[in-house]
Amino acid sequence: MTLVALAELGRGLVPVDEPVLHVDDQAVLRGRGVFETVRVYGGKPFRLEEHLERLAASAARVRLPPPQQAAFAEAAREVVTAGGEPDAVLRFLWTAGREGSGTPRGFALASTLPAGLEELRARGLRLVTSTWAAGALAGAKSTSYAENMTVQDDAVRAGADDALLVAADGTVLEAPTANVWFREGDTLLTPALSLPILAGVTRAVVCELAPGLGYTVEEGRYELERLLASDEVFASSSVREVMPAATVDDRMLRPGPAAAALQAALRDPAAG
Repeated sequence: MTLVALAELGRGLVPVDEPVLHVDDQAVLRGRGVFETVRVYGGKPFRLEEHLERLAASAARVRLPPPQQAAFAEAAREVVTAGGEPDAVLRFLWTAGREGSGTPRGFALASTLPAGLEELRARGLRLVTSTWAAGALAGAKSTSYAENMTVQDDAVRAGADDALLVAADGTVLEAPTANVWFREGDTLLTPALSLPILAGVTRAVVCELAPGLGYTVEEGRYELERLLASDEVFASSSVREVMPAATVDDRMLRPGPAAAALQAALRDPAAG
């Protein structure tokens, strides 16, 4: 992705190549920062209010002051307009500020979409399982994200596209940056939010859209073998949207209709 516009709360638009974050910012030194990633369709951030609410919830989890949601919304409009990309990736960053300052800082960034998303959707994700011991901040989108990125990098090195995180007892959790779903007949199953997973905004939208497409949604605790025996597996996230899975480890998965139907419904302007 290429950064095309940048704004700092209280300052407005700044040149994208201008340094704005100090090396002693606590987001850098201590991982005391939170972020959100939002898909932009036709110049409109998708479910902006829900993303800002989750930003505030993540900030509370890591003991940061509440983010200035109105200021972030205005910064979002600025960078989306300035970036000139109607379909883009919008990110928010809220940090504890420089060490000892007590003054938090906020940024909004607009970037181009990653290349190859539709080719990946047509092929389907290749996933490898990874045993995962969730930390205390599971469910918060904090800048302490190194573990997630490490396991994702390991999956790519193994020839896959992403990891499927599984607890030591075999319970399916999520992917490093996505929620996980599988289908049994007309029922879509996804790990419950009582587990140490992220409450994805796109996950919530899938829950809304599914009944209109003839599917019921079930949330619970599921073993990996049940997922592998299902009729269809897919992931949901802001940037990749609804992405079908083609394999898990060496197991080939059946292609199915739910992911395609949900992807089409997600792209409907009424969903945003």
